[in-house]
Amino acid sequence: MAESNEAENGGGSGEGEDFDPAPALPDEPEETGPNRRCIITGTVQPKDGMIRFVVGPDGEIVPDLDERLPGRGLWVSADRAALAKAGGKGLFARAARRAVRVPPDLTERLERLLERRCLDRIGLARRAGQALAGYEKVREALRSGRIGREGGVPGLLVEAADGSEDQRAKVAALGPDLPVICLFDSGALAAALGRDHAVHTVVARGKLASQLLRDAARLTGIRGFDVGAAGGPGKPTTEINRNR
Repeated sequence: MAESNEAENGGGSGEGEDFDPAPALPDEPEETGPNRRCIITGTVQPKDGMIRFVVGPDGEIVPDLDERLPGRGLWVSADRAALAKAGGKGLFARAARRAVRVPPDLTERLERLLERRCLDRIGLARRAGQALAGYEKVREALRSGRIGREGGVPGLLVEAADGSEDQRAKVAALGPDLPVICLFDSGALAAALGRDHAVHTVVARGKLASQLLRDAARLTGIRGFDVGAAGGPGKPTTEINRNR
């Protein structure tokens, strides 16, 4: 019976000498405002750099990237190591105060979801006339400070990780204050944009760009890199440039 409970809680009972998880507070109402409490560290931090999880009807831990699913949110920093601790040390169960099932591939699922969200947002920006692709078109948009007929102001760059470093540097030099997302290869970027080939893309400033930047920063952390060092919301001049 003990072994069964341990499995449902997502791992063993050992905490580790350097590990002091936050106590569960199940009777508190759902937090409001821009900050959330990480179930790993107990620290309160901006939710832009965190992932919300809920317990599904079948007891499985489910990522809630849109932050709309019913149930008490279990917030974890967008960090691969933190997520591994949450699943491996039974912290989801502790925070939820119930037996839960943590999928063994939860990190990989989350990574795929974030990848898809980023690429979908890039495609949506293109269809909305808020993104341009192509070396010359992107360079012209950065020089003029305008994107397309609507005249949107450039907000961020998306560069294929397998593109020419020299060309990427030349493009980035034309928008030195713009964040650069460099997380996908040219094939994935081209598919998102409905093109045969794509290396350079510029996205207009606005809601889509902000959402894309947030998801890219969270993806960077879930891939196992330091979100702070890689850039993210609130650090618009820092490059997100981490390829697996």
